[in-house]
Amino acid sequence: MTDYKASKDEKEVLEKYLLQFLNLEKRFPLLPGIENKEAMAHLMGLEKDEFLKLRDRFKTNAKEAALELLKEDEVSDWLDDLPFENDDTIVALGDSITDDLQGWFSIFEHLLNITVPEADFTFVNSGVSYDTSTDALKRLNRDLVAHEPDWVIVALGTFDAQKLHVEPNRPLVSLADYWENTKTIEEVVKQETDNPIVWITPPPVITEMLQKIRLFDFDIFEEDLQNIREILTGKQGYIVDPMGTRMSEDDDVEAWNYLSDGLHPSLSGHVNTVRELIRHLTQTKEVEGSSLEKPEDFDEEAELD
Repeated sequence: MTDYKASKDEKEVLEKYLLQFLNLEKRFPLLPGIENKEAMAHLMGLEKDEFLKLRDRFKTNAKEAALELLKEDEVSDWLDDLPFENDDTIVALGDSITDDLQGWFSIFEHLLNITVPEADFTFVNSGVSYDTSTDALKRLNRDLVAHEPDWVIVALGTFDAQKLHVEPNRPLVSLADYWENTKTIEEVVKQETDNPIVWITPPPVITEMLQKIRLFDFDIFEEDLQNIREILTGKQGYIVDPMGTRMSEDDDVEAWNYLSDGLHPSLSGHVNTVRELIRHLTQTKEVEGSSLEKPEDFDEEAELD
């Protein structure tokens, strides 16, 4: 085993920017030793106890965020109307915004476990950092079908829209390919469950903040994300935040809803996603098969302004 130890600066980078997204056991599930926490810790220059403590901190943050969300009367009322059965398996398919250890899916899991303690839900986080819809498509059998889901939540599109610095004139995944990829995902989900698929649209990205992070070799622009959202709003099922406004206040995207990269949501940003997810799951009405109407309080004109 290596004797290398992460420096103080490296530990700070791990804690603030990387570790919550470095869930390597999901990206390399067949790698020998990938479940060995001591080996994982040493790979990052940490002791096992340091590694587990940092991971637990993110999980604790998610639980505390869930408890804060429960203090909102409206959210508490909505939770009584969630469409889940007590033994449902809920799978989230996404990128690093889903993979985040203190992300929306972790908060959502804590929220349901706290409010429905008698339930026997199974939560499967199949988010893999920086995945596009093409990447997710390649792992559908392992990360979705194998879990026999009752409910599937798909949150993909942010990294499809990235424009690499080496080729800034087109998104990494074309809109045509994104449409085809999500159509295939939709067809696979329909074979697994009769419940409507849940689509979460990509949140805005604060491009000016993203461009200051030298780690990234791409840009993401709102116009490309809006094209992704337009495709999703044409889908059947639940469409969460169709206009991508959940990170905004008075029509302005708020920086406090993001980490310093302007790309990944902060805890407050993830809470906004969970709030919208619960609202759409409980306030959206089903009409004629699997086609769903928007919540009664959805103001399309306000969303477009």
